[in-house]
Amino acid sequence: MPISLPSDRPLIAPSILSADFSCLGEEVNSVEKAGAHLLHLDIMDGLFVPNLTFGPLVISALRPHTSLPFDVHLMIIHPERYIKDFAEAGADLICIHAEATPHLHRAITQIKEQEKLAGVSLNPHTPLEVLDYVLDLLDFVLIMTVNPGFGGQKFIPQCLPKIERLKNILIKRGLPTLIEVDGGINSKTALSVLQAGADILVAGSAIFGQEDYQKAISALKSPT
Repeated sequence: MPISLPSDRPLIAPSILSADFSCLGEEVNSVEKAGAHLLHLDIMDGLFVPNLTFGPLVISALRPHTSLPFDVHLMIIHPERYIKDFAEAGADLICIHAEATPHLHRAITQIKEQEKLAGVSLNPHTPLEVLDYVLDLLDFVLIMTVNPGFGGQKFIPQCLPKIERLKNILIKRGLPTLIEVDGGINSKTALSVLQAGADILVAGSAIFGQEDYQKAISALKSPT
């Protein structure tokens, strides 16, 4: 069975793209102790986005270091080729990009067959309409508020109406689907994102770039 996520809102998912890669195990352990709910892992292939990160082996290596659910964001072309590999490596949530596959329904089904929570991510320019016929299958939708591929980018405020509209669609259709937001999230942008309807906040440098992880996570949970 898929995992059950905590009932807290918002859920905070530190992105290890901004962590110290020379001591990832310690970094993961530190954010767990500091109050994180999930761990966000960005998988980049150098094709869908202009950067390379890591694959299933790193996820397998990190799995013994934490009990946090692994939120695996596949920024790769044709993600259906690797869904089983990431599931077996320890992913709990698997998110694919609508722009990265011509067989979105099939890929979502593959995630479900692995008994993982299934999500679809949309780039800033991608309309919500691409989700019309798969939304009822999803456990979460990841709205990108930067163009994916690099950490530390500036938040795109034009994405806020998109979050609001998605929230209204979910309410109208009576769906429990969560809204995750990734890109430029910090103590200043978190409030407007949460007001727009986000349930999960992904943050990189706003957590790993700070001296006090607990303080940084608390600031995202209760932004002012």
